[in-house]
Amino acid sequence: MPTIAGVDVEQIGKSKELQMHFAFRFILIFGLVAASLAHAQTYPNRPIRFVVPYPPGGTTDVLARVVAQKLSDSWGQQVLVDNRVGGVAVIGTEIVAKSAPDGHTIGMFLTPHAVNPSIMKNLPYDTVADFAPVTLVAIVPGILSMNPAVPANGVRDIVALAKAKPGHLNYGSPGAITSGHLSMELLKSMAGIEITHIPYKGGPPAITDLIAGQVQLVINGPPNVLPHIRAGRLKAIAVTTAKRFSGLPEVATVAEQGYPGYETYEWYGVFAPGKTPRPVVDKLSQEIARQIRTPEVSERMAAQGAELQGNTPAEFGEFVRKEMAKWGALASKIGLKPD
Repeated sequence: MPTIAGVDVEQIGKSKELQMHFAFRFILIFGLVAASLAHAQTYPNRPIRFVVPYPPGGTTDVLARVVAQKLSDSWGQQVLVDNRVGGVAVIGTEIVAKSAPDGHTIGMFLTPHAVNPSIMKNLPYDTVADFAPVTLVAIVPGILSMNPAVPANGVRDIVALAKAKPGHLNYGSPGAITSGHLSMELLKSMAGIEITHIPYKGGPPAITDLIAGQVQLVINGPPNVLPHIRAGRLKAIAVTTAKRFSGLPEVATVAEQGYPGYETYEWYGVFAPGKTPRPVVDKLSQEIARQIRTPEVSERMAAQGAELQGNTPAEFGEFVRKEMAKWGALASKIGLKPD
């Protein structure tokens, strides 16, 4: 084997090849990072499409429009809310998944986004790979409300009544796989009771039938139930979050009433297409978090019962993974279906 100064010539050649290989890879990676940073500096350079897979007027739409307006004001580019309804939010979600990953299409998704993979076959996207979590915008507690004619004043009373009279109680929800549906199914599973689910097309019609006595229970967000609770048309039984709701501080949580570990809520978060450059995702995350923490936005969202968040993309991604595991386990246990 030929040598130069006692060093294997072939090894020298291989070493040079390796050096050139790693140098090329470094230049390529550096170029990609530099391009991403340059894109983030000029982003956004045209209007942003903000997809909402729910109808106008609901909490999702209200939150999205508040965020859209604040981003428009801050960046000088229009952020246009696009309501794309249908398919348990799948239609609007797919639009975001298949859009160009440049930050100019984003979406406001909520709890069903983490549930759908466990209950729907052949989703037209991968819930993890096809989305880049941007930030968790808000969490809204559920209020377990009851028609005043029902002889129960707490969660234990409801459980006792359901066990004494199987099939006697019905609960309404804003629809299949909404937080109101999931929250009650989790309580039923933990308590070992059966209460019939009556899905509605939105919260208001469910509350109308609750007041009329057509259903006996509903878990829904504060805006739909608080006026009726304060007027005496409904009675508040429990709060679904781990901590009590500031708007009803006298009402205990489900966990406090005998079911430790019970915690549900409706969450709202912003996502971008999966391959959106990280600097763009970070820029979006930081600006949204900054805007939702302003007193103006906080006060406006308090009327929706929303607890504003604004975490990092990594934190939000971990949050979504935990939500997928939690609801996936329940879906498997009880055979949860989309309708």
